Amino acid sequence: MLRLVNVNSYYGLIHILKNVSMHVSEGEIVTMLGANGAGKTTTLRTISGLQPVRRGKIFFHDQEITGASPEKLVSMGIAHVPEGRQIFRPMSVYDNLELGGYLIYKHYGKKQLKTDIEQTFALFPILKERRTQYAGTLSGGEQQMLAIAMALMSRPRLLLLDEPSMGLAPLIIKDIFQMIAKLQADRKLTVLLIEQNANAALKIADRGYVIETGKIVLEENAGKLMTNQEVKRAYLGREQKEIWE
Repeated sequence: MLRLVNVNSYYGLIHILKNVSMHVSEGEIVTMLGANGAGKTTTLRTISGLQPVRRGKIFFHDQEITGASPEKLVSMGIAHVPEGRQIFRPMSVYDNLELGGYLIYKHYGKKQLKTDIEQTFALFPILKERRTQYAGTLSGGEQQMLAIAMALMSRPRLLLLDEPSMGLAPLIIKDIFQMIAKLQADRKLTVLLIEQNANAALKIADRGYVIETGKIVLEENAGKLMTNQEVKRAYLGREQKEIWE
């Protein structure tokens, strides 16, 4: 579904991504592990058109999308949930979902938009309870659910998730990751996931990549990554609670 071929990206004169090649097959959950500043967020921003590609190519369903605008990529089926729960805090939950579904409204009208919102509420019952509440007054976990729900309103085939557990309590993290796994199973959604909580990410992922200083240094299935001694030392040996027990 998604292929990056020798992708290079810069912030000014700083070379961030260095010949990054990777792929995500349809229906997979793929996670990317790496330290802060390794290039994980830049990878997602480059895929979604927010960060320019200096060299290399990106393909989506065998169609080259290098240099395509974020708006074009959303219309093609790529949705990006950036880190930091970027929602419209002064607006209601319902209004946020309407904004997320602007393409549905544009192509199919208001009636279909309402139908899609109700389907999204079925996935996130707590958001239905909070539908008239200002988004900025939601809890951190509810705001993360809203950010994901807004992305789903564009009917994506590929969901890019950047640090969905950031700042959340362990029980909320468990709910978020179970929901991601359910989206893959029920909707056949393809997910590329960046997550500092490597234990949680690898529990639901099919495969993973390790990126260091802008270079992919390892690709393996999730089970093998969890038992890889170097990966365990670098990413799984930190003070992280096991949220799945």
